[in-house]
Amino acid sequence: MLRFMKNKILIPLIVLGALAAFFSFKYSGSDSGGEEKKVAVLETVMKAIKEGHYSPREINDTFSSHVYHKVLEEDYEKKFFTQQDINQLSKYEFQIDDEINSGSLEFYHAVNDIFVRDVKNAENYYKEILKTPFVFNGNDSVYVDGDKMTYAADTNALKDRWRTYLKYRVLAKYVDLKNAQQKKIDNKDTSLKQPKTDAQLEVEARDAVRKNQESYFKRLNKIKEDDRFSAYINAITGTEDPHTDYFPPRAKQRFDEEMSGTFFGIGAQLQQDGGKIKIVAIITGSPCWKQGELKAGDEIMKVAQGSAEPVDIEGYEIDDAVQLIRGKKGTEVRLTIKEPSGAIKVIPIVRGEVQQEDIFAKSVIIKSKGGPVGYIYLREFYSDFQHINGRRSAEDVKNEVLKLKAAGVKGIILDLRDNGGGSLSDVVDMAGIFIDNGPVVQVRSSDAAPMTLKDNANGALYDGPMAVMVNENSASASEIMAAALQDYKRAVVVGSTTYGKGTVQKVIPLDEFLDPMTRVKLNSISDSNKLASTDAAESSLGALKITVQKFYRVTGASTQLKGVTPDIMLPDPYVSPNNGERHDKAALRWDVIPPSDFKPSNSVGNIPELASLSQGRIAMDPTFRLIMQTGQRVQAEQRKNAYSLNETEYRKELEENNAITKKLEELQKKATPYEITNLKEDMSRVNADSASVAKNNDWIKNLKKDVYIAETVNIVNDMAKGGKKVTINSKR
Repeated sequence: MLRFMKNKILIPLIVLGALAAFFSFKYSGSDSGGEEKKVAVLETVMKAIKEGHYSPREINDTFSSHVYHKVLEEDYEKKFFTQQDINQLSKYEFQIDDEINSGSLEFYHAVNDIFVRDVKNAENYYKEILKTPFVFNGNDSVYVDGDKMTYAADTNALKDRWRTYLKYRVLAKYVDLKNAQQKKIDNKDTSLKQPKTDAQLEVEARDAVRKNQESYFKRLNKIKEDDRFSAYINAITGTEDPHTDYFPPRAKQRFDEEMSGTFFGIGAQLQQDGGKIKIVAIITGSPCWKQGELKAGDEIMKVAQGSAEPVDIEGYEIDDAVQLIRGKKGTEVRLTIKEPSGAIKVIPIVRGEVQQEDIFAKSVIIKSKGGPVGYIYLREFYSDFQHINGRRSAEDVKNEVLKLKAAGVKGIILDLRDNGGGSLSDVVDMAGIFIDNGPVVQVRSSDAAPMTLKDNANGALYDGPMAVMVNENSASASEIMAAALQDYKRAVVVGSTTYGKGTVQKVIPLDEFLDPMTRVKLNSISDSNKLASTDAAESSLGALKITVQKFYRVTGASTQLKGVTPDIMLPDPYVSPNNGERHDKAALRWDVIPPSDFKPSNSVGNIPELASLSQGRIAMDPTFRLIMQTGQRVQAEQRKNAYSLNETEYRKELEENNAITKKLEELQKKATPYEITNLKEDMSRVNADSASVAKNNDWIKNLKKDVYIAETVNIVNDMAKGGKKVTINSKR
């Protein structure tokens, strides 16, 4: 499978599509109008970067080489390109800078044409290879780390690489099927009428892998023209820095939805199942929840805009189906659905605002021996920039703090693990909830002195014992928040070193950079142009998320590359040596500026003692000891390059891995979890319907099993023992 882009942590936050979208298969050199528009996008993006980027790179041979390798690296497992292909493309390695300056797309078309051929070949490879049964008793192996692999010398070598890859996939499925059948035999399951032979299970495993490959290549072949081209442009922007991205028009719409947590649609969560689109959940309070007829398990067969002719969506990708279902507020969409019983009916639903509640801040009370501790979960620093009265993370966290204080908690935990960032202004306002007043973060543009963003409100809303949980995926806005509370000695930061993203991005419409003559020329492009659209938004050039500033801690140190180091480190088995900003060659450098004038609150003055107490508990805790053992095994797996295709050896490795996981699960079951309860103010939301109840129960169940939360509760209790009390300030 093509490697997706590494997760990018942004301010503002967005999840973009994979660069694998570059590899589509419908390019036509005769599309002159489309070619003009592509060139206009390239030239406008580069103009915007030159004029607006914090530190634009020189477009030279070094830049060219980085773009070249970034494009080729998308075939990470080296299952498509051969060394012969690379030899043919190598002439472009130091030529792309010249193409950028001259408005040429020669490399883009060359790599695409070669890849088209290679993908068609690979599609034939898997079909042919999976016709023959595999035998799993040899000494062969499969190589999986693309960084350590070379390109296959020619098509014969590439076909053999596909054979080992597919054999590995079939072996994994074959062992799963055998294990599942043996479990039924051991449990005397009466549903198993006649056990299948190994040969029959091997056939079933190959069929399953074949279907998976069919879906994979189907997705590749359905990738659209604008996605393919935008991916190439993103290889260029990603060479400027990891967080400068080109948004085709519809990606900008998804960006706004990610930041706001809202969109206009019906509020049904969809899942693709064997070429069919099914409902997996109904969002509480959404238009379809209020309408009441659509249920989880229903299959959507057709989608109609009001009374218009319905569109049959069988075989559609999720994104394509979503585009048909979403629309303007107040408009009607009619879904032809098939119920699990087989009944078919048409359900009319009026589109409205849908709030994705899962991203919004929420809290619970953890009842510990030292007293009740408040826990606030924040997945991202969201802010609805599109609506004056839209949801903002700072305001929501403030409300959670007020509820927890009213409940009499002895301390508060703010969980920023896996929080990738978001709104910078919300960080400043949120930090102000916990500090008296003063600077929160410094921001510097390339051509100006640093600017300090401050909390100007006197008094802290909450000044009691506090811990901030972070991990290696806490980034950007999360790092500002953790760093500010750490520098003020206002809270103890717990976990593992954060991601290291210390840059600020701005989204700008590319159409603003067009000169009048170019704008007129592009508007005259024929409707038959593949990049044009009847949708007004699609006819624009799109937008650019561009790095315009760097931010710094109040101490003057950047969080760029280095991230935030916790006051108390907790073992994390999944910390990756390749994760974080510091491992991206295009990342901006770390530096220091003069500190801000700030006065630490010194609410946390005994950090060495707190760390010592925590380390003592961790050393004695069997779950944490097992976590550290898991970490050693994970690191060994990351260094591993080849996996055996022998069933006996495969089972041995699998059982060793599963043994640790099983033991960890058993320890979690035996542990006496803290009692965790919802706040009374949240019960109407929690009990809105059975789906909300089930989702909340699952969330609390997972919190109870989280040893990191349990240890952080212990740390907060240690802080409370030190005499820090919760007070209420009436000034805010």
